[in-house]
Amino acid sequence: MRRRFAGLALALCAALVTALLPSGATAVAQPEAAAAQPVPEGPAKAWLLADMDTGRVLASRDPYGSYAPASTIKVLLAMAVLDRLSPESFARANESHTKVECSCVGLKPGQAYTTAQLVAAILMVSGNDAANMLADMLGGQPVALAAMNRKAALVGARATKASSPSGLDGPGWESATTPHDLAVIMRAALKYPLIAQIMRSPSAQFPGRTLHNQNELLTRYPGDLGGKTGYTNLARKTYVGAAQRGSRRLVVVQMYGTGDLYGHAIRLLDWGFAQP
Repeated sequence: MRRRFAGLALALCAALVTALLPSGATAVAQPEAAAAQPVPEGPAKAWLLADMDTGRVLASRDPYGSYAPASTIKVLLAMAVLDRLSPESFARANESHTKVECSCVGLKPGQAYTTAQLVAAILMVSGNDAANMLADMLGGQPVALAAMNRKAALVGARATKASSPSGLDGPGWESATTPHDLAVIMRAALKYPLIAQIMRSPSAQFPGRTLHNQNELLTRYPGDLGGKTGYTNLARKTYVGAAQRGSRRLVVVQMYGTGDLYGHAIRLLDWGFAQP
């Protein structure tokens, strides 16, 4: 009888496994907690560490909790933009693009900017003015938000809602996502060659200035593939990033953080790469 109940318990555990796999795919069971080192804890209220290629979740805390994404939502904007605009297409900035709470890249009204330059601005320095301009290039903010939300659903981030292209929050701007969804979005984004190139570049030229990538793991963690930070008073610190060691790639997400998210990301990645 005890063996029968043990078998049932194992079956239930397998059925409840969390994995970042496309709809209809077979879930991959999480490993038993047999590692010599415990999972590193950190300052984020919710976080997730997963294998980017298999979708296997190695460890998490509140992976399906809904939180404000802050500027990590710009990764979704970048995909929605590149689905519709060529990197070489361009437009001229106007004053409405600059009327936004900064961080800003410093758009100059009348100056022409390419799609590639603006995507670099939102991913490397989190330019909210660049996010506004990209939304206009897609046909206006309602059109851009609809494209972002369709893209989220298409890649499997079904609990994600973008209500501003920049990730700014406030009345009427209640963007939300989960650690699981951010990992799904990051995995999809790195399939775009331009996004992957921008995210792993320490700097890039922009009209009138040089952009310096704000993702500290580029210099602190060997094998870093890129990442996106974010912060608002509501969201606190957020981060999504990926790294590679050998042929293995891991994605790490942290949400509602109040301390050193980079340090925790490094500890999680080191722990994850040590797992079988």
